[in-house]
Amino acid sequence: MTMLTEISYAAPVELNGAVLADIAVTALVDEAMLTPKPGLVDMRGSGAHTDLSWLLMCRSAHALRPAFEAMAHAGATMDDLSALRRRIGAIGRAGETLMMNATAGVNTHRGAIWALGLLVTAAAQGDADARTIAARAGALARLHDPAAPASTGNKGETVRRIYGVGGARGQAEAAFPHVTDVALPMLHASRARGDSETAAQLNALLAVMAGLDDTCLLARGGPAALTAAQTGAKAVLHAGGAGTDTGRAALRELDADLLARRVSPGGAADLLAATLLLDRLAHPNHRTTPQLQVTEAQHGTTAF
Repeated sequence: MTMLTEISYAAPVELNGAVLADIAVTALVDEAMLTPKPGLVDMRGSGAHTDLSWLLMCRSAHALRPAFEAMAHAGATMDDLSALRRRIGAIGRAGETLMMNATAGVNTHRGAIWALGLLVTAAAQGDADARTIAARAGALARLHDPAAPASTGNKGETVRRIYGVGGARGQAEAAFPHVTDVALPMLHASRARGDSETAAQLNALLAVMAGLDDTCLLARGGPAALTAAQTGAKAVLHAGGAGTDTGRAALRELDADLLARRVSPGGAADLLAATLLLDRLAHPNHRTTPQLQVTEAQHGTTAF
């Protein structure tokens, strides 16, 4: 039987590699299971995708745990930043192979490996607030990795070139401004005004969507899809957010629009996972919404 459980950490929490890896995986699972998200995979179904499911996203998240732990260990033990950048780049590429093996070749978390990998590496360098961790991660992202391929052929890379946007790399190199300046403040403000945890996380996602040049949207639907997603996200927040009746109605309209366009804000989803990671680092005993613990034996089953 699939079990529902709440994840928490007893204080004080030692942020070693194992704990940081657990927090990163939890952030990815929380993002995958957050429902209802506009156009994205969630507990209702595959969103605008045909090759994804929330169970596959959870399987991918757990497959990445060794990579996150290795990155955190590197961050805690390597003082030479250039060498550290090369090391986590190699680990990230190995992590992508783990992901592809776990998903039979489906790209579930390529952008998240980059974002969360940098953040767990930076967090392992010492206790600090979210902005300092993000700044450390940004400094690492800006370092050259000579082993990185000159061209990956990934859709995000193509979109960055065509439309002149920063994408996941630009966010990281700028120290994740949509996380520290947009998503985290919205998450905390929503909680403070009494929104449920689900509504608070949805509002954080929508706040990112409202301003992010999401390469996933651009790749699948061009500028028209990006504009529709940004406008729709702003409309939900203007209506009071996901914690109000009018906001939920606007969210349903946004979801229907993105599904009709067959597009999803995957870049915003990755940044939401990064937001949840940094939030958990700052509040390690915060109890999140119940989430399923997925094992290989449970894959393909659902019990509520």
